[in-house]
Amino acid sequence: MIVIQCWDDGTTGDIRLAEMLRKYNAKACFNLNPGAHEQEKTYKSWRWKDTYDVWRLGRSDLKHVYRGFDIANHTIHHHDTNKLSESELRNEIDGGKKLLEDFFGFEVRGFVYPCGVYNDQVKKVVKEAGHLYARTTKNTDKVFPPADPMEFHSSCHFTHADFKEKFEKAKADDGVFYFWGHTFEIISDEMWYDLEEKISMLAGDPAVTWKFPADLFDKKTAGK
Repeated sequence: MIVIQCWDDGTTGDIRLAEMLRKYNAKACFNLNPGAHEQEKTYKSWRWKDTYDVWRLGRSDLKHVYRGFDIANHTIHHHDTNKLSESELRNEIDGGKKLLEDFFGFEVRGFVYPCGVYNDQVKKVVKEAGHLYARTTKNTDKVFPPADPMEFHSSCHFTHADFKEKFEKAKADDGVFYFWGHTFEIISDEMWYDLEEKISMLAGDPAVTWKFPADLFDKKTAGK
C-alpha cells in the first residue's frame, strides 16, 4: 500500500517535523505560498479552527528545511481563490508555481487550495497552469484514483480521531492512505509525541511504501 502526507503554509514547526520525517525515511510534500515568506522568519496571529501564534519560515530557511522533500503550490499569498477575478487567479496560481520552481529549481507538480476553497473556475486555472492534482480538505475512504485530479481528497487530517482505523482500512484495501495538516496546530509536546508515534507506526509497517502525492499522477515517477 501507499502512504502520502502533506503539510501546509511553511511555518517554523516544519523544522522539527522535517527532522522527524528524515529519522523515519518518510516522504512528505510541503505546500507553500512564496509571496508570504520574507527573508527572515515573520510572526502573525492565524485563525484556523482556533487562533494560533504562527511564525512563517524565512526564505533563508526554505531550501535547508525542505531538502529532499517535495514542494507544492499553495498560491502566492493564500487568498480566498473564490473571491478573485480570473486575472487575479492566474497571477496567484501561475505566479506561485513559477516562483517556487525558480526558487527550488525543480518542477512543482501539485497544488493545494487555500482553506480548501475552490470552484469550477479555480479548478480550470489550476489545471491549465500545469498542475497534476489539487488537494482539497475533504475526506474520502477511496483516495486514489480520484474522479477528478483537481479534487484530490485525502483520507483524513493528522489529528482525526479515526486516523489509525482509516489507515488500517486503506491497508486492507491495498489502497492509498493520505493525511495532511499544519505544524502550527501542534501546540504541545504531547501532540508532537502523538504525531511521531503515528509516523513510526507507518514507517515500521512492511506493507507501506512512502510516495509524494504527485508521484501517483506523474507517469515518470508512478512506478518508482
